[in-house]
Amino acid sequence: MLLSDLQAKDIINIKDGNNLGRIIDAKIDNTGKIIYFVSEERKILKKVTRGGETSFEFDKIKKIGEDVILVEL
Repeated sequence: MLLSDLQAKDIINIKDGNNLGRIIDAKIDNTGKIIYFVSEERKILKKVTRGGETSFEFDKIKKIGEDVILVEL
């Protein structure tokens, strides 16, 4: 799976059901291992944002589906 494939999926926190937006960046160490992902600010309306950027480690991902990534934060 490519990073661009992951960027097209919504991120949902399974603990509270919040939509955290979509992946916009990833921190990768010198060996190529993903340290964490960064998700965008979620937009409620075109100009109104809710919350800020959220980062989460790769091991927080519980399931990657066709349309969503389920994380436990």
